[in-house]
Parts: sequence; structure tokens; C-alpha cells
Amino acid sequence: MSSAEPPYVSELYSAYAAGRLSPAFALMVETQAAIRADIRRDLDLSEAIAGAMLEDEEPTVMSPNAFESALRAIDAIDDGKDRTVRAAKSAGAGLQELLNLPEPLREKALEACEAQGWQRLTGGVQRLDLGSNPSVHAHLYRLDPGASVPRHSHHGDEFSLVLHGGFSDDGASYGPGDIARQTPADTHQPVADDDGPCLVLAVSEGGLKFTGVLGFLQRLAGR
Repeated sequence: MSSAEPPYVSELYSAYAAGRLSPAFALMVETQAAIRADIRRDLDLSEAIAGAMLEDEEPTVMSPNAFESALRAIDAIDDGKDRTVRAAKSAGAGLQELLNLPEPLREKALEACEAQGWQRLTGGVQRLDLGSNPSVHAHLYRLDPGASVPRHSHHGDEFSLVLHGGFSDDGASYGPGDIARQTPADTHQPVADDDGPCLVLAVSEGGLKFTGVLGFLQRLAGR
């Protein structure tokens, strides 16, 4: 993998190549590869190596209904295109930003926007829930120029991929295609750059823990 990447990002790539990532983290890796040619090239190489290894495996007998299952999968792809069109019509003023997202993130974001829309987190910061399971959460964040996410920590690790624009956090700066990680021991407050809105895909193992007034309200709500 790219030697410029931090070790925690290289671990994501290795887990992806081995098929051990959850869907949310796999979405992050695939989206980063769509943004950065160097990551795409590295992942293609890893998959080629994995494919060569699979050629040495004994062939698996297909189930009797494999052909019918494949046809149903094709129909599901067509249905997905129709859903994307409906989602685009309901995305409103931010439609172009969502349409500019790389696949496979674009369709998921449009469908999430159609289903529940953006949630206002604080002034200048919005969040779109892309789905979660009991242990992993995926969100799309939109920060206005110069806006900051309320200071918070996390119940587990959080990985944030910059899609558009940039932000600074604890003295470090991140731009399109960069991935930042925060651990449960970190308390931080990302601040968007002043030259335009910032879009970030965040995948976390557990939710956010806010500090200050928001933290008090969060505890009252039992979250």
C-alpha cells in the first residue's frame, strides 16, 4: 500500500483486501479509492493477488438456483437506479453536492437524503445518517466554511474521510482523499477550512460523546 499513509489506514486496506471489513468501513475504502488514483491502483493490485490465489482453490459447485438468483440481483440493480432518481428529486438545494460524490457513496447518500434528510447538528454543521448496525455507524457531514463540530470524544474509533474541501483538527490539516482517525482517548473539534464547504464521510465504532452543554443535554436524553 502507499507508504505515505498512516499505519492505521494501511491496516484498513489489508483488512479490505482480506474481506474482513464491515460494509461501512468497506464503503469508506472504496470511496477513497474513487477519489485517489494511488489508492485505487494499490487496491487493484491487492485484488489481483487475491484473485491469483483463488485460482489455486478447488472450484465450488453452484447451487441449483444460482442462475435465478443472479437474475434477481440484476433486477435489484435496476430498481436501485430508479430509487436514485427519486432520491435526487427530493435532495433539494444540496442536490449538486450529493451528485458530485463518488460512487459507491453517491447512491447511498441520495437514498438517505430521500429517507430522512439532513439533521442539523449545530450552526453550520449538518449530518446525514447513512445507516448503522449496533457496533458501526456511518454518517455524511457537511460543514459550512469555518464551521466547527462541537467538541466531543467517541465510544470507539472514528475514521473520517474528506470528500470535498478540508478541515483542521488538533494542529493537523486534512484534504480530499485523506483519512483521519480518532480513538476513545481523544477529545477534538474539527474546523472546516474557510475557502468552501467541507464534506466528510465518518465511520465510527460507537457514537459521539459531546462535552459542555451538548454533553449535558446528551446525558439527559440518555444517549
